[in-house]
Amino acid sequence: MTSLKKTQFAPEDQLLAELAKALAHPARIAILKELAKRDMCICGEIVEVLPLAQSTVSQHLKELQQAGLIKGTVDGVKSCYCINWEAFDKISGLFSAFFSKTAEKSGKCC
Repeated sequence: MTSLKKTQFAPEDQLLAELAKALAHPARIAILKELAKRDMCICGEIVEVLPLAQSTVSQHLKELQQAGLIKGTVDGVKSCYCINWEAFDKISGLFSAFFSKTAEKSGKCC
């Protein structure tokens, strides 16, 4: 879908889709779980607990950071990442609203 078509949808729907896309890989879910367990994490430590190469983990971290789900800092050769809890609060509210609206039953479904 082109960017022009995306703008025809509500901003909250666009945001929800972008966040869902960022979460749509099991490696990213595993990274988020690992970051949630530790308060901060160095990229090398994440690589040690995942069955993926360093470059693959780095790419997934980049996707999560671009989506705003994690924050990161680079200090020389070390990269430290943590959960962006404000973003998680927002995504939780978006998903809750989406599921509660779609769960309303009209009784007209086949």
